[in-house]
Amino acid sequence: MSINACAALVEAGDPDRFLAAMAAPPEMRGRLFVLYALNLEIAKAPFVTQEPMIAEMRLQFWRDVVADAAAGKPVRAHEVAAPLADLMREKALDPELLDQMISARRFDIYPNDRGQSGLDLDTFLRRTGGHLMVLSARACGMPGAQRDAASDVGTAMGTALWMQALPELLAHGRVEAGDLDSDALVRRAQSALSLLRQHRAQDFGAGVHALRAAWLTEPILRTVVRDPRRAVDGALDVSEFRRRGGLLWRSLLGRW
Repeated sequence: MSINACAALVEAGDPDRFLAAMAAPPEMRGRLFVLYALNLEIAKAPFVTQEPMIAEMRLQFWRDVVADAAAGKPVRAHEVAAPLADLMREKALDPELLDQMISARRFDIYPNDRGQSGLDLDTFLRRTGGHLMVLSARACGMPGAQRDAASDVGTAMGTALWMQALPELLAHGRVEAGDLDSDALVRRAQSALSLLRQHRAQDFGAGVHALRAAWLTEPILRTVVRDPRRAVDGALDVSEFRRRGGLLWRSLLGRW
């Protein structure tokens, strides 16, 4: 029942990752839904309140969930907490990676003082998108030796998603002026493309089913390189045909 609740959360809040999870083998879908649901819960924490202390408390709840699960303590009451604890035990997921992924969301609590979170934008993207990809791929069975490569792919994906979210981040005052410089946007997109392409032919084993969530990353980043204003203007959406067709093609070929 909790897995179904996680799937429903992801379907409503992260439809692209939902599609990617549904393209995975049935036995892997629940693992991905759990991690994607956790990602949604922590990503929204800084945005549901204007009080930094309340946002901090929301993130601390999830850090405590991870710490309790790692210590074998009773699971806290939340529809995502129990399946997360089960998945951590079943797949021996690294609690430190999970903790870093959660605490990195403090970056969005203090948009005008990044020193409060102790992170710059690139580290934030690595610890959110990169860590989520590593955890997802490991949950699907990726060899441990591919951890750094999976992190690179996830960081590239996180960069593309951050650029897609720029209009909303601007509306919430979550972006610094320097982040919107056209040259900076292009450099970040080019760097992310480089990370993505250097691992394109890598053998991720069963982890490929998690990496497939990045299927839209390259076209989004290429668009930013061609015209960075489209990021600021919120014009980075990919057509429905390309979304579903590209995912289907990769699934049929066993590629990400």
